[in-house]
Amino acid sequence: MMENKTVLITGANSGIGKSTAKALAGMGARVVMVSRNLQKGESARQEVTSASGNPLVDLMICDLASLASIRKFASEFLAKYDRLDVLINNAGIFTHQRLETSDGFEYQIGVNHLGHFLLTNLLLELLKKSGPSRIINVSSAAHMIGKIDFDDLHLSKRYTSWKSYSQSKLANILFTYELAHRLNGNELTVNALHPGFISSRFAVDRASEKPHPLIKLGSFIAKPPEKGAETSVYLASSPEVEGISGKYFVNRKQKASSRASYDLAVAARLWEVSEELTQP
Repeated sequence: MMENKTVLITGANSGIGKSTAKALAGMGARVVMVSRNLQKGESARQEVTSASGNPLVDLMICDLASLASIRKFASEFLAKYDRLDVLINNAGIFTHQRLETSDGFEYQIGVNHLGHFLLTNLLLELLKKSGPSRIINVSSAAHMIGKIDFDDLHLSKRYTSWKSYSQSKLANILFTYELAHRLNGNELTVNALHPGFISSRFAVDRASEKPHPLIKLGSFIAKPPEKGAETSVYLASSPEVEGISGKYFVNRKQKASSRASYDLAVAARLWEVSEELTQP
């Protein structure tokens, strides 16, 4: 089903990303796993290769908290590969306290949105050339309580972890809809999804190695990463969604996203701000 297809997955060394890589490699795709950590990434690559029986699994290093790292990665990828059929912007971070990326962005908006915004745009021409191709943005139901604070996008005045996370996940969907609008008529589609409440390390504090209390409280109802990967795999591989673009999916079905996510003026402004922030 996915033979001769090249798939790029960010955050592929653990959780939903690794499960997505296993599933698509098992379908015969050439999978490029992106990790910011070489040792963890290589361990995951070996696991995916072994589980899928597919030797066409590559590992490349990129830190989405660094614009320089993203540009270096994109340059290396474009030199190495002459096609890209599916880009899955899967990597996500949830921080317990306010942190900043190497470029001075609040960490969650920096990694979850701005990093993927730049990466996608750097690979856009190759995706177009490889069409029909697909972009998949992993968002979250947390976007429902999100609001884009253009007056304090990096939340330097009033920060809470959930305000930051929900803003970044709303940004994922606004980016999806605006990009779909800009690609109108192209053989390149872009969709967003909510993977469900999944048992993974995304909300583990990097300093204390402890999960966020609310995440820990709900861990007993969390689904395994394999379940969380199902909608990503569906959007990457199913003929049922061929030609469908600018939609939000939950459990492999189209759903309505929040009212705020359909604000065309906010989507256009976010694109402009994101461009300004990620330019060299």
